[in-house]
Amino acid sequence: YDSYTFASSISQDDLHLFAEGKLKQAYKMLGAHCITQQGVDGVRFAVWAPNAERVSVIGSFNDWDGRIHSMRTLGGSGVWELFIPHLSNHDLYQFEIRNRHTGQVLKKTDPYGFEYEQRPGTATKISTSTHQWADAHWLKSRQTHDWLHAPFNCYEVHLGSWQRDAQGHFLSYRTLAETLVPHVVEMGYTHVELLPITEHPLNESWGYQTTGYFGVTNRFGSPDDLRFLIDAFHQANISVILDWVPGHFPKDDWALARFDGTALYEHEDPRLGEHQDWGTYIFNYGRNEVRNFLISNAYFWLNEFHFDGLRVDAVASMLYLDYSRKPDQWLPNQYGGRENLDVIAFFKQLNIMVGADFPGVLTIAEESTAWPGVSRPVYADGLGFSMKWNMGWMNDTLSYMQEDPINRKYQHNKLTFGQLYAYSENFVLPFSHDEVVHGKKSLLNKMPGDEWQQFANLRLLICLQMTSPGKKLNFMGNEFAQSSEWNVNASLDWHLLNDANPNHAYHLGIKRLNCDLNVLYQSQAALYALDFEPAGFEWLACQDAEQSTLSFIRRGTDQSFAIIVLNFTPIPRYGQRVGVPVAGQYEELLNTDASFYSGSNMSNGHNIPSENIAWMNQPHSIVINVPPLAGLIITIN
Repeated sequence: YDSYTFASSISQDDLHLFAEGKLKQAYKMLGAHCITQQGVDGVRFAVWAPNAERVSVIGSFNDWDGRIHSMRTLGGSGVWELFIPHLSNHDLYQFEIRNRHTGQVLKKTDPYGFEYEQRPGTATKISTSTHQWADAHWLKSRQTHDWLHAPFNCYEVHLGSWQRDAQGHFLSYRTLAETLVPHVVEMGYTHVELLPITEHPLNESWGYQTTGYFGVTNRFGSPDDLRFLIDAFHQANISVILDWVPGHFPKDDWALARFDGTALYEHEDPRLGEHQDWGTYIFNYGRNEVRNFLISNAYFWLNEFHFDGLRVDAVASMLYLDYSRKPDQWLPNQYGGRENLDVIAFFKQLNIMVGADFPGVLTIAEESTAWPGVSRPVYADGLGFSMKWNMGWMNDTLSYMQEDPINRKYQHNKLTFGQLYAYSENFVLPFSHDEVVHGKKSLLNKMPGDEWQQFANLRLLICLQMTSPGKKLNFMGNEFAQSSEWNVNASLDWHLLNDANPNHAYHLGIKRLNCDLNVLYQSQAALYALDFEPAGFEWLACQDAEQSTLSFIRRGTDQSFAIIVLNFTPIPRYGQRVGVPVAGQYEELLNTDASFYSGSNMSNGHNIPSENIAWMNQPHSIVINVPPLAGLIITIN
């Protein structure tokens, strides 16, 4: 069959919407799609290259010869199209593009490609899905899930270094369904966040320098293998969040960079179009077709892979035109300000789309400044994200915990300051991958003191995070006190949990504590139901800097409450009186110094009767012993 006897199968309506930046499923128009035309099976190729003089499909089916399958241009849309009969799934292809101004000939991967060949090859694969989803009930229930008042305890994972086989090879998506999924369930997490699994050439970029925005990295298998893994998580009642990177892309000459010989996806001016810190290009968010590329990419992952949320990377770098730039290295907006107005419009469009088309799906911003209204609705002039990472809380907390306990009384405000802004956004409290790499040490090795104190401090830190207002996120390895920094090219140090390791009991204690806290967190509405509302938190004692102790109440929507008492010194506090809101018998739900976790035991080990002595602005009180460097969770029996 002659390819040129087949008429265009792309509608004018789709081209019009694409040009306006409103074609939410642009990935179904552009790229390579197996279709049937005039009773003939084949593949329709389409690509946006408005500054091309010629575009050809080259591949394993035509000896990579650009003279054989020249594409036709579709009017002034900048879109090129060609239907090639009788191609098979997994055939390799690229686009050969000749720039109309310079005559330069480029070989490019498909920006909308679904699958790619193994590195160092850069060709795209023709790819179709045959996966049969089994999560219809999950998707239906997600639509009415009240995530604002529900537990959110997320396990952040880099699939390539979570665990490897005996030879040091990657585990496949399907193997991870048999190993990672049970681990997440056993530990009691509610969500898992995957560091970027889009195709990328360099392991050391952790996936954050993406060359194939619609492509599943083949390091761990095929796109359907990833679907199998996500399906397995859903069968286990675990939500899956994708770490998504719309903030920048690498300069590899075979990918998006200068795609048709011009600055197509990026800005021409480096003051707008380049991240100097990362050596990458910045998307031109003001261009409709580029914004459409990103919006449809988000739609693609949510629709085709059933992800339950998007964690958006590097939001601050996108919002500010002067981000990490000297005064002469950036251009102000039309009003003379440093806010990127195109990015603001993009985020609002993105979050409106997600809310309308995927009810119950979360969007989470990694935004490190005090930009107002990040997690407020668009109709209230917010950006529309569901939640925002609380980088201020994370930095203050880790800075405090790294202090020698003898000096902590001088830094007490670092523990209490966060409550001044805790309800200005819907916050997530993160201990992420960024905190355990590049010389920052593991969480364990951030802690001061001897071996016992390091582990006690870490148990205390975990308790503080899990009882503070805000949703939770922890990077893999934190759950068993990984000793070394995260190494993207190796497995986590699972051997630390083996009997042969001299500190086996300590590491196992951290794992048990995390597991118990995670289960307790989900069972006590007071620890999660009012995370985003001041009514869910009340200080009991926040000014005891001299003894470096804190105590507060967490409340739920069901009138439940929990008393939290934390001691940040290695000195036990005997006979500590703590105010309680009602009279009755109290019980200790968790003690981070219990022998089960630490090898010692200062737990009261019995019910604690209240006394009719008003204390800490509460009508009643109890008397407890608080172990050194420990946290207690107490509630009424």
